[in-house]
Amino acid sequence: MQTKTHKLCIKNLSEDGTFEGYASVFNFLDHHGDSVKKGAFANSLTSRPVQGLKMLWQHNQNKPIGVWEEAREDAYGLYVKGRLLMEVPQAQEAYAFLKAGVIEGLSIGYNPINSYFDDSKKVKFLTEVDLLEISLVTFAANEKAKVVSVKSLINIKKRLQNLQDTLEHLARTVATSTILY
Repeated sequence: MQTKTHKLCIKNLSEDGTFEGYASVFNFLDHHGDSVKKGAFANSLTSRPVQGLKMLWQHNQNKPIGVWEEAREDAYGLYVKGRLLMEVPQAQEAYAFLKAGVIEGLSIGYNPINSYFDDSKKVKFLTEVDLLEISLVTFAANEKAKVVSVKSLINIKKRLQNLQDTLEHLARTVATSTILY
């Protein structure tokens, strides 16, 4: 299995551990001299459901940290949405690192199916890969592959509690108010 690492761009990180980003960016020369072409993941994503992709910590097969809920190609790259399993200590650590901006990388683990080398550009173009796993990593080979969003369940719960408190206060105020016509 080979790996390809990308920087995370966190859009939204939730306290339930949900995040989204790009595990691979198309037509970008990474630090290993490789470039993934649009369509490289199509067959793999069709043949393996997203639940079959593993979310690992630093490509360590002994450290699964979450589940992938969505993986699809768009014009930019391989978009993914996943959820850290907050009951797992390593996932809690990963969450803290994501939230603090310490971890910025996503990296794909794959087997190459089809590729070609352009001698004039000194670039290996990956045209088809069998995607096996996507890891959160410290250093990214492709600095454009990154988490773009991490959502917070605690923030949602706090907002809902504030809304409930406001509604209860409003209800008490209306119930004790004199209505004038």
